Amino acid sequence: MTDDQWARIEPPLPDRTPRRGGRWRDHRQVIDAIAFQYRTGTPWMDLPEHFGSWKGAHNRLRMWAADGTRAKVFTALLAQADAEGDLDWVVAVDSTIVRAHQLAGRGPSKGAPAGEPPDALGRAQSRIVRAMSRVRRCQGSRGSRPVSSWTRRRR
Repeated sequence: MTDDQWARIEPPLPDRTPRRGGRWRDHRQVIDAIAFQYRTGTPWMDLPEHFGSWKGAHNRLRMWAADGTRAKVFTALLAQADAEGDLDWVVAVDSTIVRAHQLAGRGPSKGAPAGEPPDALGRAQSRIVRAMSRVRRCQGSRGSRPVSSWTRRRR
C-alpha cells in the first residue's frame, strides 16, 4: 500500500489503543494482510509471515465488520473519490433467471390439515403406518380379524 493510499484510509480507523488488553499491532500491516488475502484468495492460515499472525488479521477484519468500521472506511473512501471526480458510476442489472422445479410452487397436499406440516414419511414408512391403522380399525368393535385382511390387496 502506498503512503497516499494509507493517508486516505487511516483517518476513519479506530484508535490503536483498545479498551482492554495491550496495543494492537499496526493497522497498516493488518490492512495489507487483508488486501493480500482478498487479492490472492489464499486461506487465512497460509498468509505469509511478514504480515504477522493470520489470527490477528482475521479477527480484526471480523471485529471491524461487526462494529461498522469496515463500512465507515468504505463510505469515507467512496465520498473522497466521488468528491475528487475519480468515480465513474456504472449501474449494472443482473438478469439471471432462477428456475424452480415444476412442483415447487404447489402448496400443501389437499388432505393435510391446515397449520400442520406435511408428512415427511418415505414410501416404506407410510406403508407401515397404513398397515398399523388397518390393524387398529380391524381390532375395533368387531373383534380381531385374520392377518390376511391386514395385507395390501392387489387390484
